[in-house]
Amino acid sequence: QRQLVESGGGLVQPGGSLTLSCLVSGFTVDFNSVAWFRQAPGKARELVSCITTSDGKTNYGDSMKGRSTISRDDAKSTVYLQINSLKPEDTAVYYCATRRLMCSLYAYLFDYWGQGTQVTVSS
Repeated sequence: QRQLVESGGGLVQPGGSLTLSCLVSGFTVDFNSVAWFRQAPGKARELVSCITTSDGKTNYGDSMKGRSTISRDDAKSTVYLQINSLKPEDTAVYYCATRRLMCSLYAYLFDYWGQGTQVTVSS
C-alpha cells in the first residue's frame, strides 16, 4: 500500500524552526520527485520545496525560499523539510506528495499525498 506519512509539525514561536519528515513506503514503481506543499485556511495549496530523486536537484517555491531546506535519506525512505525563521503567516498544514515526473509548482500534477502535519506559529 502506497503511503506518505508526515510528522514533525507542532506549535512553534515566531523565529523558531522545525524539521518535518515524510516517510514514503509501498511504492513498487519508482517515483521521480517528492515535494512539500502547504495550505493555509482559505488559501490555495502552494509549493514549498521539491526534490528530484534521480539526481537530487532541488526546487523552492517563493513562499519560503531562503528559509527552507529539503533533503532526503534513502536508507530511511524519508524526505525532510527544515523550516527556519518561522512567521505567523507560515501557519498551515504541510503536505508531502510524489509524482513520477520532474518537480512541478502545481499541486494537481502530483499523484500521491500524505495526510499532512499542522504547523502553527504563534507566541
